[in-house]
Amino acid sequence: MRNLPDLVIFDCDGVLVDSEPISNRVLADLLTEIGLPTTLEQSLKLFLGKSWKDNFLIIQKLLGRSPPQKLYEIYTERMYQAFEAELKPISGIESSLDQISLKTCVASSGPHMKIRKTLEITGLLPRFENHIFSADDVEKGKPAPDLFLYACEKMESKSYSSVVVEDALPGVRSAVSAGMTVLAYTPYGDVNNFKKHGAITFEDMIELPNILNGIAEGKFEL
Repeated sequence: MRNLPDLVIFDCDGVLVDSEPISNRVLADLLTEIGLPTTLEQSLKLFLGKSWKDNFLIIQKLLGRSPPQKLYEIYTERMYQAFEAELKPISGIESSLDQISLKTCVASSGPHMKIRKTLEITGLLPRFENHIFSADDVEKGKPAPDLFLYACEKMESKSYSSVVVEDALPGVRSAVSAGMTVLAYTPYGDVNNFKKHGAITFEDMIELPNILNGIAEGKFEL
């Protein structure tokens, strides 16, 4: 018997809001200032999809010493300033959300304040109010399954009837570990790596409603 999807869990950064190039540019510039020369491409490769706690440990290891005490505060201040000036929704996401009749929620590695701020700036917050979950809500963030399982429980759905939309490998691994179908939004390529880890890939957010319909019709296995 086929399990029909009843919940779509969205990552936030890079799936709902086009924040990854902005936040990683800010972080790369800041790391370069403190003696760890970093490009945008390197920052995306090192930090994409991870919590600040995990990223802090990576920075500490690469620096070979503890980062400045106020690194996070400086980073977030600059990041929010850049968001206010530049942040936009992912192209096509608003149209896709309008066509999705299933339950939806957000489950992101970012803290609640960042998730809400980015959704507010882009006008998406009313669509997800009271259905926002953060890695801060669970003991282990992505790639552990805890966050997606927590979101699923709060949304009163089962893991086998939940679909996750991600753009980063830690999130894909998290969803697969949780027993959920995962769709990887891959506008910049790296399709094979996502497929290797069990994701269905797509490159244009406009495609999302049709893919969800395809899952319901049995074209993809849940």
